[in-house]
Amino acid sequence: MRIGSRHDKMCAKITMFDGGVLHWVDEIRYLGLVIIRGAKFKCSIDKAKRSFYRAANGIFAKIGRLASEEVMV
Repeated sequence: MRIGSRHDKMCAKITMFDGGVLHWVDEIRYLGLVIIRGAKFKCSIDKAKRSFYRAANGIFAKIGRLASEEVMV
C-alpha cells in the first residue's frame, strides 16, 4: 500500500525469501484502524461504526420496550 502523490502508480512485486509474493492492497487494518491508500493519509471508521451499531441494536433488541428511558440511554 502506498500513501502520497504516487499512490496510484504500479509497483514491482515483492518476493519473499521462500518464493512467496506480497500483494499490494488498498487498505490495511492496524490496531483496529483501517488505513486507506490515497494522496493523503486517510482512515476509515466504517467498520468500527458498523460494529458499534450492531452491538447497540443487539442490546436494544434484548431490552425491548420494557426498560425506562434512563436505562435505554
